[in-house]
Amino acid sequence: SFTVQSVANNGRVTTKPKTLNVTIPKGIRSGQKIRLAGQGSPGYNGGENGDLFIKIEYEKDPIYSVEDADIYMNLPVAPWEAALGASITIPSPSGNVKLKLPADSFQGKKLRLKGKGIPAKPPGDLYVIISIVLPPANNEKAKKVYEQMKDLNFNPRTNFGG
Repeated sequence: SFTVQSVANNGRVTTKPKTLNVTIPKGIRSGQKIRLAGQGSPGYNGGENGDLFIKIEYEKDPIYSVEDADIYMNLPVAPWEAALGASITIPSPSGNVKLKLPADSFQGKKLRLKGKGIPAKPPGDLYVIISIVLPPANNEKAKKVYEQMKDLNFNPRTNFGG
């Protein structure tokens, strides 16, 4: 609902609430406008009502970001899922989707799910960006696993030189 301004017979500007049911077309993008013919302000000297334009703006979302018809999301994964590969169910705008995370995936890796973005013509893609989340070492079992991993002699700074 919104308010409409009009000029009363006495020349005063008045506002009154107006409610419309609007169908948002599938695939509409942020910044596009919808025209509602005859739903605007009354015309001059009793003329027909003008048109009402609604500008579409996407609300910020904690999971998704949008660029044109493509959707981007950061996917948190456990280290063993990234290292060994995994089948993960992820939310998408059109419903849950099974993602096959390949073994040896790394932080920031971008996976493309063709046609799973905004359902436009042509449909956009869903890009999943891998974000590896380390489990906390807040109990003895977790600390033991980290100690075992320490024995692998892995050095993430081998390319630093020096």
